[in-house]
Amino acid sequence: MAFKTLVLFAALATVSSGIAALTRRVTCPDGNTATNAACCVLFPIVADIQANMFDGGACGDGAHAALRLSFHDAIGWSNSNPSFGNGADGSIFIFQNVELNFHANTGIDSAVSNETPFIQALNGSISTADFIQLAAAVSLTNCPGTVRPTFMLGRKDATFPAPDGTVPEPFHTVDTILARMGDAGFSPAEVVALLASHSIAGADNIDPNLVGLPFDSTPSTFDTQFFVETQLRGTTFPGTGGNQGEVEAPLHGEMRLQSDSELARDSRTACLWQANVNNQAHMAQTFQAAFAKMQILGQDPSQLIDCSEVMPIPQPFTGRAMLPAGLTHNDVEQACASTPFPTLPTAPGPVTSVAAIPQS
Repeated sequence: MAFKTLVLFAALATVSSGIAALTRRVTCPDGNTATNAACCVLFPIVADIQANMFDGGACGDGAHAALRLSFHDAIGWSNSNPSFGNGADGSIFIFQNVELNFHANTGIDSAVSNETPFIQALNGSISTADFIQLAAAVSLTNCPGTVRPTFMLGRKDATFPAPDGTVPEPFHTVDTILARMGDAGFSPAEVVALLASHSIAGADNIDPNLVGLPFDSTPSTFDTQFFVETQLRGTTFPGTGGNQGEVEAPLHGEMRLQSDSELARDSRTACLWQANVNNQAHMAQTFQAAFAKMQILGQDPSQLIDCSEVMPIPQPFTGRAMLPAGLTHNDVEQACASTPFPTLPTAPGPVTSVAAIPQS
């Protein structure tokens, strides 16, 4: 019996030792700890991004630009045509003399300029491709309502530019957008999920006279208000903040993209769109999954290291979706044939104009 007890204790000790080995953490030079020592390099980079690229961790124009840049870089990927590029490979920076001339990348040069000094300071510690996706992931954590994004380390940099025509544009039809995104490996549900990023976005050279107009009334919060307001009837307003020109939107000061409006009303995507309304958890979780997939397009996942633990923890969103002040459910253009539009309260107060996003 004593022998059997000793054997049992020895077995438990072995299991305990194995668990400890699996959970053992490395202490990094700056005092942070990580499961994998390779992730240590990221902690000071993240701190630098937060302090100096995102104005102390703000969900502002700099964060929005980093998120947009990550998509424009990663979507240069095709499952049917390998000549399209290697997806999230940094080509938009490495071959900026080519790719920044593409019409779809108009305005991206400012995001490239923002990230240039940070990339130059890397000195090869991580790849350019990794930095572009890291900055985007960190940007999300500054916007209340997001789920903490994952981050994989080890992307290989591009050796040739992506071709023109890989980035969907706001004037493209739903057919064109779904076909391009489908060729990159995204289902219609994932396309809608990725467009949750427009809840923290605004116009950037879509019209040079209408820069900074947000796509919903809460551009610094990752919430479902975007999916509400794209479903409302629009009115033509003049530009705001000294901008000239006209814009169609439910509220003065907003801009609604043609592509968003049509996806919200197309029979293939309308119910997927509406499913996000006042369902914060659904929106955040489906976006997290689609964004993680986008961030490693064209890369070999088996060669990447999970460094998600370096990501800051976002603040939660504690509010709820509302109809803008002065509007009712009669202003909703119902497009989902199978499910009624959710019943929402109307925001109190008089109708107000939405402020433009300050440009960094």
